[in-house]
Amino acid sequence: MPEALIIGGTGLVGRAVARRLLADGWTVSVTGRDPAHLPSDVAAAGARFVAANRDDAEALAAAAGVGADLLVDCICYTAAQAELLLPLARQATSTVMISTKAVYVDDAGRHTNSDIPPRFAGPVTEQQPTMAPGTMDYNSREGYGANKVAAEHVLLDSGLPVTVLRPSKIHGQGSPLPREWHFVKRALDRRPVVLLAAGGTGRDHTSAASNLAALVQVVAERPGRRILNAADPDAPDGLAISRAVAAVVGHEWREVLLDEAAPRGLGEHPWHTLPPIVLDIGAAYALGYQPVGDYATTVADSVRWLVEESRMDGGAQLPPGLDAASFRGRFDYAAEDDYLARHS
Repeated sequence: MPEALIIGGTGLVGRAVARRLLADGWTVSVTGRDPAHLPSDVAAAGARFVAANRDDAEALAAAAGVGADLLVDCICYTAAQAELLLPLARQATSTVMISTKAVYVDDAGRHTNSDIPPRFAGPVTEQQPTMAPGTMDYNSREGYGANKVAAEHVLLDSGLPVTVLRPSKIHGQGSPLPREWHFVKRALDRRPVVLLAAGGTGRDHTSAASNLAALVQVVAERPGRRILNAADPDAPDGLAISRAVAAVVGHEWREVLLDEAAPRGLGEHPWHTLPPIVLDIGAAYALGYQPVGDYATTVADSVRWLVEESRMDGGAQLPPGLDAASFRGRFDYAAEDDYLARHS
């Protein structure tokens, strides 16, 4: 059986890749810091957990053993981490690094973490210019994309069969930042209306973890040195996402499509990006990428998971351990009701 090693395999993307490969008969090993983070179904399917810190070269080498048919790094953020990956990549038939669309810049040098949002001429291809490589704090707004570019350069310049995948907003069951909670909570709280800024036209391409896994499997079968955008076959706007989530929860609400006269921040959501950002995934299709499904199809599992895990004491609450801070201020129902009362 072919063998795969997934670095950071207990996270959102890693567990999706593990599920996909295990179902196809692969032998899969995953690294992580805590075996408790490995989903029970992945463990039951036969995944081997190896305790290894991402920055521990000896632990990574021990996890890789004599080499793997497929090496997937889900948590490579810096050039230094890419350097640690190279010895393992030299022993692998195919290597995949999960990067990000945050590396792209428009003609004015603006990127997705800039104060002023980028304005791309159309769907973003892999030939779009990127940020300059950098070594500042990769957890910073300027440092995240720059460090990813630096890591990409280390791997691609090695000449090894490394595929860099650039996803957009990743979603899936087990996400530490489940953006869908913006609408799930409103549906669980039985809000009679949903407010959407700019008429719900804000759009930032979605990338299902299960679709990323499907592309990883294609790359495993076709080793090569390349960069591929990785996203869902559709790019839903905020209105479409709100409808998809409400449908899964089984809730109906009145849609209030706001215009530019509405107060700033009202009706904004995690995909509220204007001008819209859409990735061109033609290169992935040309390689053989067959998505598991569109956004509405692939997001259903994670929405149901959020519903099942949420706490309802005094209103729907995000499941413990998830990034609740990112949603601070997003559920100001009083402000919404005040606006509706004044504009009814």
